[in-house]
Formats: sequence, C-alpha cells, structure tokens
Amino acid sequence: MLKSKWLPAGTIMAVQARNIPNKVAVKDKVRQLTFREWNDRSNRLSNALEALGVEKGDKFAILAYNCIEWMEVYAAASKGGQVAVPINFRLAGPEIEYIVNHSESKAFIVAHEFADTIDRIRQSLNIPRDNYILFGTDAIPDGWKSYEKIIGGASPEQPPVVVDGADPWMIMYTSGTTGKPKGVIRNHEATLAEFIINVIDVGFRHDDKGLLVMPMCHINSVFYSFVFTYIGASCYICNLVSFDPEDILKIIQNEGITFVSLVPTHYIMILAHPNKDKYDVSSMRKLLCSSAPVRRDTKLAIIDYFKGAELYEIYGSTEAGSVTILKPENQMEKLSSIGREVSATDRIKLLDEEGNEVPDGEVGELYARTPEIFTEYWKDPERTKKAFHGEWFSAGDMARRDADGFYYLVDRKANMIITGGENVFPSEVENIIGSHPAVKDVAVIGIPHEKWGEAVKAVVIPHEGAKITDKELIDHCRDKIAGYKIPKTIDFIKDDEMPRTATGKILHRILRERYGKWSDFK
Repeated sequence: MLKSKWLPAGTIMAVQARNIPNKVAVKDKVRQLTFREWNDRSNRLSNALEALGVEKGDKFAILAYNCIEWMEVYAAASKGGQVAVPINFRLAGPEIEYIVNHSESKAFIVAHEFADTIDRIRQSLNIPRDNYILFGTDAIPDGWKSYEKIIGGASPEQPPVVVDGADPWMIMYTSGTTGKPKGVIRNHEATLAEFIINVIDVGFRHDDKGLLVMPMCHINSVFYSFVFTYIGASCYICNLVSFDPEDILKIIQNEGITFVSLVPTHYIMILAHPNKDKYDVSSMRKLLCSSAPVRRDTKLAIIDYFKGAELYEIYGSTEAGSVTILKPENQMEKLSSIGREVSATDRIKLLDEEGNEVPDGEVGELYARTPEIFTEYWKDPERTKKAFHGEWFSAGDMARRDADGFYYLVDRKANMIITGGENVFPSEVENIIGSHPAVKDVAVIGIPHEKWGEAVKAVVIPHEGAKITDKELIDHCRDKIAGYKIPKTIDFIKDDEMPRTATGKILHRILRERYGKWSDFK
C-alpha cells in the first residue's frame, strides 16, 4: 500500500499529455514543448538515468542557467523516483564539490557553460566517470555524454516504478549557519500541497501563463512552475543569466504572461527603466513579491504600472513552503506585514525561549505547521530535531502578531542577509575573510541597499601592525565563495570598537544599528 494517495507531478503530466496533448506546456527562448512532447522526453530522461545506474531513490545533480531542460529534469525525477539535486549556478567550485559529494549524487547533468568548471573539480567528485551528462552544445568533449543522445536512445514509456507521494523528489541545499549548506529533502506530497494552496490563495487558472524569472535551482521556481502543470496551464522559463528588465517586459507583452514572481529588486529595476511605457503588460493578472519587504512607494508604483493586476506577498522558506500571505486588499493597510496564515495550515505559534506562546504584540520565534513542510535535513538528524517544536517548524525568524492576526518579521533568521533574493549567512563569509593572515576578527552584516535590498558588508579588526586593504580582502574571497556573498564594502575598526557580549560574542545587531538599520530602509 502507498503511504500517500497524492499523485506526483510525473503522473499528472501523463494525464495532461493524454487530455491536452498539443497544448504548449513549457517554453523558453530556444524551444517549446507540448504536454505530449514534454511527457515523452521526461520519460526518456528518467529511463536513461536508470540505465546509468541512477535508480529510484538515487540522487543526481543539475547545474545550469535557466532553461527548459530544468523542467525535463524535475519531471524525470518525478516519473522515475530519482531525487534531483539542483545546484546554484552562482556557486564556486569548492561549494559545488561539497553539495555533489554530500548528496551522494550518482550522475551530474550540466549545461555546456559550466563544463570547464566541473572538469576542474572532477577528480574531487564521487560521480561515476561515465555519468557526466552535457547539454546545450553539439560538440561533446571527452568524458561527457550527450544529453540529447541519451534521451534519444531511451524508452518513451512511463518508467516501470511506483512513485509514492511520500517519496523524496528533490534535495534543495540552503545556506548553512555553520558555513556548510543544509540539504532540505522535499517529497512529492508536501510540494503538491504547496501547489494546491497557491491555487486556492492566489487563484491560478488553466488559461494562465506563468513566467519563471527566479533561478530554477531555487524552490520558488519549482513552486511556481509545476503548479501550472497540475491545472493544465503553461509556463515560460526566462533564459537570462542576469536580470534584464526590458527583456522581461518584452516577454510579458509577446507571450501574454499572466503571472510572475519577482523580488523587490526586480520590480524596482522594471519601474526605473526608461522604456517601460513602450510595452503592453495588460495581460498580467497576478504579481508575487517575496524574499524581502516592499516599501510603500514601490508598492504604489507596481500597482500603478501593472494596472488591473493583483499584488501578493508571501513569506516562507525552502523547508516550510509558503507560511503567510499578504493579499491585495491588505497591501496598504498592513504595510511591512507578511500577512496571515496561508490556507489549509495551522495557526502560527510565536514562542519565547522556554517554548511558551507570547501574547499579541510581543516578539517570539515563528513556528509553523503546514502540509508543505519538508521531510528532514539530509544526513543531519540533530539540525532536523532542533528546527522543530513538536509538529511546528521554525526557520529561526522572530516575529510579532497584531490584534488582527497579521504577522510582522522582526529579525531575519538570526543574522541572515538577503541580497537580490539570495540568502547569505554571515558566518560563511566570516570564515573566508578570517582565514586571511592579516585579519584578527571579522563580522559580516547586511546593510540597506536601494537596488539589492541588502548589501554584504564586512567589519574587520586587523592584527596589530598588519597592513591590509579592502581590495586585498575582496580578492581573497574570489573563487572561494559565490560572487553575491563577497562583501561590497569593508570597514576596518579597532578591537575595542567591536560590540560584544560579556562572553566575547560579537553583537551583529549592534553593528546593523551602527551601519544602517533595515527599519530605516523601510
């Protein structure tokens, strides 16, 4: 007997391929696939992986910019029960190596732009030598298999396995507070719950066309792609390496896009573009903003530009899925709120350090109980246990609730920085900067930034007599961590100027107050 009666995306795709075979399911700038074509290629890819020894429950990694192949990869995993391990294309070689090996991936699907990057670390990866798969080019170098050839040589039939809703679908690696990322295991059932809740709360329809701008290695793009698959709608994957506001506007106009999920930085760039009024964006029905607060003036400008579209803000995490939603009717009266609980979830608990609920108006750690919650952290039972209070999960955010039941974030996952929609934990950057011989101590914080929401800033105490410049430290970080994690600015201070607790622990909160509060930015 199956543990779950909910059906995975791969099964739903097969139904859509039968009922609406010729409708365009997914599209990017290079090509498009109908439901029948997408179903066929996804079956072939899953069967090809099985032939390479990647069977149900086995992991395989993916590294690529946004493209239609991501939809084939996620779908193939859903059909054959393999577990997809997406890798952020912004990561440096050592970071990629850790994720591939920690996840125990048995194959690696890579876009041609990253072939050299992977070849440089190949000897350190635990991938079988014949399981490196390359796409995006006809010129396949030695040591790689052609993505198109393995698909062409595999069976188009549905893989002969039963995928349970409780089976894992993907492991999403998120930044880790100890310098190593955590592998978040998401199963089919919990991810489907996210789709259903979004259909209820946002009101998606079968005639919608979603635009995927956020990186396909992020959970946001999984949530807002396959939701359209389940209801027989279409989605368009934006193949941009970096965000181009005018290109987004062209896609919205030419494709008749009805939904897009963006971070505040993206909206600000669109609104500031001199050619924005040349484009017809009247097809837009729903707008989502996530990852950072939206200022009042930005909200008003978004609503004015996308006339007739409804603006939603959602708070959540890779682990918990969507937790709260601020709906269009509450956007102005509840500024800076993250909204109230999404549908089909339990009441949020705000707990003090003793695990007691705090009254309205007081700050507590936010715990949520939702059907979208992840299974566990891969190979990390201690951190899994620490993240839960019974059935309630916490991402570490502190919040308060007002008398109307609306929630407000007070701090972000302890000291986490969100820059341009990417999460950066200070400790990871501090470890890299602190490894420089001239550095005695360092604290990394996020400071308000008009474009990126927050910018990474380092506050450094040099060793006595040491001569060091900010450029030297920034160069020291390159090739060790992703570019977005590297500090944009560095200040040098004396030892007695660093705020600390009685036990010597650095007070990041005081530094944020000193160099620029988030509340000032809002």
